[in-house]
Amino acid sequence: MLNPRNNFDQDMSSHSVSGKISDFSTKDSILRSTSSMTESVNYPDQVFINAAKIFQGIYRKKPPDRILVNYGSDIELSATEFKDERSQRWSYELAFNSLKYQDLLETILLVSGFYHSQPLPDEMTSLVVVMLYDFQFRKFQPRYISNKDDIIEEVQEVEKLLESYKTKLAAAFAKCRIKYAAPTIEYILPETVRKQEQRAFTLPIYAWINTAKASITEVFNTLKREGFTQIDSPSELDGYTYCMDQHCQDLLIFPPHLKGEFSNMEMVINYQLLLQDKSHSLAAHSVKALLNMDDDIIVASPYPGYTIAHISVLSSQFSCNIYVCGVKSESREEEMLDLFRNMECRNIKMLKESFTDLDPSDPRLQKAKIILLLPRCSGSGTSDPVEFILNEHGDTALLQDLSQGYVSADRLNDLAKQQLSELNHAMKFNKVQAIVYCTCSIYPEENENIISQALQFKVEGIKGQPYRISPPLIPLCSSEEVESASENFFKMEPSKTFNGCFLAVLTREKDPSESVSVKDVLARAASKGLLDGIGVPRSSKREEKKKKSKATLHRSTHGPSVTQAKINEFLNRENSLISPRIQQDPKNSFLMRKPTKLGAIPTNNITMKTGTGQSYISKMLDKQPTIVRPKSEDKIVLRPVQILLPPVMAPLSMTPPTVKIRSPVHYHHQRWNVGTRSNTFSQSSYILTLPLTGKSKEAPPPSVVRHPKPWH
Repeated sequence: MLNPRNNFDQDMSSHSVSGKISDFSTKDSILRSTSSMTESVNYPDQVFINAAKIFQGIYRKKPPDRILVNYGSDIELSATEFKDERSQRWSYELAFNSLKYQDLLETILLVSGFYHSQPLPDEMTSLVVVMLYDFQFRKFQPRYISNKDDIIEEVQEVEKLLESYKTKLAAAFAKCRIKYAAPTIEYILPETVRKQEQRAFTLPIYAWINTAKASITEVFNTLKREGFTQIDSPSELDGYTYCMDQHCQDLLIFPPHLKGEFSNMEMVINYQLLLQDKSHSLAAHSVKALLNMDDDIIVASPYPGYTIAHISVLSSQFSCNIYVCGVKSESREEEMLDLFRNMECRNIKMLKESFTDLDPSDPRLQKAKIILLLPRCSGSGTSDPVEFILNEHGDTALLQDLSQGYVSADRLNDLAKQQLSELNHAMKFNKVQAIVYCTCSIYPEENENIISQALQFKVEGIKGQPYRISPPLIPLCSSEEVESASENFFKMEPSKTFNGCFLAVLTREKDPSESVSVKDVLARAASKGLLDGIGVPRSSKREEKKKKSKATLHRSTHGPSVTQAKINEFLNRENSLISPRIQQDPKNSFLMRKPTKLGAIPTNNITMKTGTGQSYISKMLDKQPTIVRPKSEDKIVLRPVQILLPPVMAPLSMTPPTVKIRSPVHYHHQRWNVGTRSNTFSQSSYILTLPLTGKSKEAPPPSVVRHPKPWH
């Protein structure tokens, strides 16, 4: 995780606000002090060297007739050495801010005479540019060096030259501001870039709770002990406050000014709170909502690692594996495994193959039912491009476009081709039932257009129903920042409280030839503890084999009401099979292999089971012959068969003491002695029981009653 700067607040408090230009408005002052969010006062020399190398690889190259400043030969970006993650972030921030003002900084070097008067090689021009940006941010004041051991000779040389020209450099800056009528140099930037900087300053901190290490209640209690107060709305965030996110129940929102303190927070250090953009939490929860028991997940990219860990935490109760593609180097694999161990995520497996090289018939992935696609995108919806590049391991060349507030058509086209290729490859996995596609882009070329093109893709030789767009299983709100398109996409436009993102869920259409049996429904409900003791009949081996070959994805978010409806449907089907047999005249009834006796038992809360655990209902129905309906063109003559049933005597000892025995009822062929019936049950509640076998049986419980004329 990229830790925020530890001493940012101290550095900014020591930086004199009175040094700002007097005609700055309050809003401009805020923009000025936060647009870059850099700590130029305390940058060590190594940060300048790294920033110069990064800038050398991303600066905008101009046509030969427009070149004013030469940067020499390119320096390999791989040569950069970062002391830690904070140093890495500082280096990228300084390079990116210098890139935004590249034209201005080059003009200052020329107007002041510095570029032509100083005997510096062209290879050091990048170092001059990044140090000049930091120098003007410090109002051309000397830099304080905290550690003398980190001094680098090249940096000291350039700094001395800049200080010797500080008067001319300051005058050149003033001329440029007058030329552009800009109260601050930020107004020289395009409006889209300025708005992006303002959003970056106001964007809250999002952190999801790692419930594998701490419960939500424990985190709340810890925050309370540390002086935090929970509020209801993000608009009320101020001081030491936080609130719950409206979409994800494990996501907390904190004020943006606390970034400097989170790096020292114990819960962050212990991986109980994970700082990450909200869009990734939305993707993780969408995957969890689609997950079913024993389903595996494929994550197409090894970045970002926190998103993979979040899915692991959310799916810990589903007995599934998460396969992460593209972990090519052993060092990267060990780094990720170490992170997951610290976060107590144990169901993650690494694959060296990139996702597009992965064979859909790979035996390791035959249980995979969901694919998460977080493809490389332009990041045009993010407010902090540097954070996006570092967390997503994105292409640093994107900083060149983002520094101007737009992405070039050529780069956008290249990204779209790669995104479509990954989505089309995901559709080749015939066992997969759902695909979650998420980007941090606001361009339709990377979002709606990609989905539309992918839905037209037909996989040759792959059986399975086509995909369709399904609404993401996350609650949507009606705020202005969130838009729910008619096509069931989930979109968030960039705002003061959100980064922009796009989320789409593709699911396979249900095969009309496949139906879900009641046994499957009850078995799934029993595995989740919803039946509370109700017996579930076992499926035959043939049914289990058929179920495995034609299994379809069922969302795990069905509530208790839906499950109860399935149970009621099962009971209604049982009654519908039994009722016609009870109400038919015996002479015209179906053939029975053995005589049976009929009894009435309650069907709501009582289930009588055999020794093997199978209910009387299912066992009796299994013994009944299969009824084959004749075709309309066939003529079958059925001959009525008279069935003589043996007498059934109800022992007096079984009769409740408060119930009287009715007088016998006579028939021309036999005499029957029948028991009483309870007034609490109607005739429609009688169901079949096991046939008589001649063996002695235990007396039924008092709740089991008998009807005097069970076939009436």
